Amino acid sequence: MTADIFITGSGHTRFGRLDQSLEDLIVEAAREAIEEAQIAPAEIDAVFLGHFNSGLVPDGFASSLILQAYPDLRFKPASRCENACASGAAAIHAGLNAIRAGSARNVLVVGAEKMTHRSTPDVTKALAGAGYQNDTAEADLSFPQVFAIAAQQYAERYGDPRDAMARIASKNHENAMNNPLAHMHKRMTYEHCREVSESNPLIAPPLRLSDCSLITDGAAAVVLSADNASASDADARVRIAAAEHVSDFLPMSRRDFVAFEGPERAIRMAYETAGITVDDLDFAEVHDCFTPAELLIYEAMGLAPKGEGVRALEDGTVYADGRIPVNLSGGLKAKGHPVGATGVSMHALGFRQLTGRAGGIQRPGAEWGLAFNMGGAAVANYATILQADRI
Repeated sequence: MTADIFITGSGHTRFGRLDQSLEDLIVEAAREAIEEAQIAPAEIDAVFLGHFNSGLVPDGFASSLILQAYPDLRFKPASRCENACASGAAAIHAGLNAIRAGSARNVLVVGAEKMTHRSTPDVTKALAGAGYQNDTAEADLSFPQVFAIAAQQYAERYGDPRDAMARIASKNHENAMNNPLAHMHKRMTYEHCREVSESNPLIAPPLRLSDCSLITDGAAAVVLSADNASASDADARVRIAAAEHVSDFLPMSRRDFVAFEGPERAIRMAYETAGITVDDLDFAEVHDCFTPAELLIYEAMGLAPKGEGVRALEDGTVYADGRIPVNLSGGLKAKGHPVGATGVSMHALGFRQLTGRAGGIQRPGAEWGLAFNMGGAAVANYATILQADRI
């Protein structure tokens, strides 16, 4: 990155089954971010919306809904970014690139999704559109089935991951108890998550209900600013120390799924750009759409060798009081997964962590954080390193 870019404000609605419309959610998050950044709306040069949709709502042209937040946003260039479950990070990167290119100095990014008004089969079908459609075998897979394949392949290569998956689910539900913005505030014990039962049925063997993220409504927002723009006198700011994007082949048949090469490459590139290693991180918010994904991300992050991700759980590294807590927010598993909002939420909550504003999920003294947002089956991979700059 040629010049320093900062997050100077954040907005975040509650995640859950919400009565607000998509427009209401976008406006709420946008207003909170601008107010927190203490920037005049007229000083925003461009806006970007992360929004997957895929038929979930009739709004096929939602980018200018952001302009409803303030009259002074009228005539600002507005664009929608869609990259499956990484749509939020795609919007962040679009904003960063506008600032790098010199076409904007201050950018507002919003991520939003409205999902809970649709049935589970409808949502499952919409999300499945992010899979490869030109192979009948892959096109017929739901995403629970896709990550069930990941768990099966992991078991064949390294050993049964179901115990680790149960630990991840229980950990993230416990973390969400301290996050008032999370969708689900319900403890799930390791024992409950480990066993198949009437309340924890198999969804796509070996995935149990407790291994799957939530269908959720919500929105999040951040203000990005160049150092020579509003970031120069911001009360609080967090530096984007690295932002890397790696895309892999869409067909699963063309790659080794459980090698998670795309996530590993994106995260490694981000470390190199920021000049840090995994040991410098104070926390990470990562894409646990299904619990096998979080297990594989531990290995992609370098927390454990391939096939040994369970070590990060057994030694306590990734727990709230561990060396590098992962998904203090509750993650997609318990915070919720309003698809277009997820990547922006990671950055918004990272900003709050690094400015001491994270409330009950605060990591004291945090200086470095990782946000990893993933689209599809490790296809679109976005890794951001955030650095505390001013508290």
